[in-house]
Amino acid sequence: MSWLLLLAAAQATQWPTAAWPTSSLEARDLHPEPLAALHADIEAGAYGYVDRLVVIHEGYRVINARYRHDYARISRGWDSMPHQYNYYHPDWHPYVRGRDVHTLQSVTKSITSTLIGIAIGRGEIPGVEASLVSYLAGYDLTRTDPRLAQVTLDDLLAMRSGIEWHETDRPFNETNTTLQLEASVDWVQFVLDQPMDADPGTKWVYNSGGSHLMSAVVREATGMTVDAYAERFLFGPLGIREYHWKRTPTGLPDTEGGLYLEADDLAKIGYLYLHDGVWNGQRILPTGWVAASTARRVERVNQADWGYGYQWWRLDRGGTPVWAGLGFGGQYLLVLPEYAAVGVINSWNVFGGSPPPLLPAFLDALLATVGHQ
Repeated sequence: MSWLLLLAAAQATQWPTAAWPTSSLEARDLHPEPLAALHADIEAGAYGYVDRLVVIHEGYRVINARYRHDYARISRGWDSMPHQYNYYHPDWHPYVRGRDVHTLQSVTKSITSTLIGIAIGRGEIPGVEASLVSYLAGYDLTRTDPRLAQVTLDDLLAMRSGIEWHETDRPFNETNTTLQLEASVDWVQFVLDQPMDADPGTKWVYNSGGSHLMSAVVREATGMTVDAYAERFLFGPLGIREYHWKRTPTGLPDTEGGLYLEADDLAKIGYLYLHDGVWNGQRILPTGWVAASTARRVERVNQADWGYGYQWWRLDRGGTPVWAGLGFGGQYLLVLPEYAAVGVINSWNVFGGSPPPLLPAFLDALLATVGHQ
């Protein structure tokens, strides 16, 4: 029997549209020590500024920890300009203007990919083989490399567009293409004006600018901005009422890193993926989209031998599939389909210092806990 059928049999009744039902690790017959130790280390400050830890198992929230930090105090001495792309200003990061919604940074990419899947399921986009430039009416393409006409949505989603981009190979300064993007006026046009250094589909490069093109794609395909589309066709059915989505100077929502959600609501996205895109009997994502978007479409994208799908990472451990949305500053959405588990961490480690990496510790603790059954 496939893991999807086993999962459906195991958790057919828990739908947290209004709120997560709660339980304990012990009541779920799980091994509590690994996550308890991680929680204690976080509380002691071993991993820097961690804000939330949420773990879901078979539809029950079994860990719900909040760690309070005075970011107004922490940010003193850093850049004081109150701007939505000033990552040091407490009005905007990690929470937005006193609300409980937390910046997700590049986990936004995974959720926007989800919205592309919804648009395909609704017939507003014919499929991932559709041409990217067919959704860019109104933009100046006269300066673009002719190869851009060959880029498909599959190439865009898998970060193999061929557009030259320097994000992970440059410091966090004015030489970084993503910071240049965030300082520009028309983000879509900025991306289109970049040179290409590879044929489409041949080279994987982490490219946040390519992810922002999804915002233009959704608007052209559906007639709605991506935030309005999410509210109607994703957030609404899942019971996600509170969110914030940054907008660029031209009014497009920022789909490379601009979404803010509360940790419980982010966990709902993972839970939707655990259920093959079905929520309480309603199919939100088309059949096969979860498998397609979480597949290892690109192998060995870094030294950890991670894989990459449609804006989703694969962090598999010892043969156990791990699907992930990852974001700057320490935003983690982990989905363990074999164990019906979802883990969320929100952090904001941008103020210097060198805390040990939290992601491997979180994944190790999560696997040791839910894998002990």
